[in-house]
Amino acid sequence: MPVQVKKSQSRLLIPPDATDVALTVGKRTVSLTNLNKPFWPDLGITKRNLLQYYADVSEWLLPHLNDRAMVMKRYPNGAYSDFFFMKRAPSPRPEWIELCSIEHDSGNIIDFPMIQDLPALLWVINLGCIDLNQWYARCDDIDRPDYLHFDLDPVTGADFSRVRETALVVHEALEKLGMPNLAKTTGSKGIHVYIPIVRGPTQKEVWTFAKALAQSLAQQHPELITAEYRVAKRPKGRVLVDYNQNAWGRTLASIYSVRPRPHATVSTPVTWREIERCIELEDFRIDNVPTRLRKTGDLWKPLLDRKGRFKLEKYL
Repeated sequence: MPVQVKKSQSRLLIPPDATDVALTVGKRTVSLTNLNKPFWPDLGITKRNLLQYYADVSEWLLPHLNDRAMVMKRYPNGAYSDFFFMKRAPSPRPEWIELCSIEHDSGNIIDFPMIQDLPALLWVINLGCIDLNQWYARCDDIDRPDYLHFDLDPVTGADFSRVRETALVVHEALEKLGMPNLAKTTGSKGIHVYIPIVRGPTQKEVWTFAKALAQSLAQQHPELITAEYRVAKRPKGRVLVDYNQNAWGRTLASIYSVRPRPHATVSTPVTWREIERCIELEDFRIDNVPTRLRKTGDLWKPLLDRKGRFKLEKYL
């Protein structure tokens, strides 16, 4: 029988000695299974540890996920195993999982799950999701995002120092345009730069602006940056300023997502000063990010605020 446990006032603890539990949080109960399954066998990190991490960071993570469709990327056998994408919320599922119904060009309507609270977060992670991939637009208007972003991804021959250099170039360009911008490590190979915008422009308009800026930066810094989306044509040693992830229906790993990489690195907000001081991806891991968050708070809170957002119409 599953073990019934409840959330303490300070911290929700996943029981250390059970394989399956029914975890009661408030008025909701979520079933967690196979807790001893190794997810990073070389690091001794289990599915229980992954769930505990997400419970520990949920205070800062959940506001960035609320009201957005979630694309599930499931790793049923851990970080180094095969994965598959799943858009439609599986059945059976708890009745309290909220859905975002989105019609696609094919005419199909897909019911995506949304992560609205801690039980829903744990339910998704229990399905084998390691990182989280939410839509850029909220569910009440799936065609109008409230941020745009650039995914800085090293091409073969470029190391992370080149990514940091590119991030600072992008930062400077956005500052000159008067656009507030925030950075986070991807937890994989690069850096994400996000710009909070006033919701209004369509996803296609956001993508068009991002494409123009990326191509302009590539022209200004041809030895460092490329905006070439065709993999075979990307020059080696450059950093891709990927604008195409702004396209409708695309997703990126969310803030505070653990990545299925060696060291169990985490996509973590960083300051521009930290980038100048030569941070490394491995500085931010499942074992130390919760402690960092308790010290720094959410550095990406401006992405949630109504004030300080940029009106992109100025450049459309």
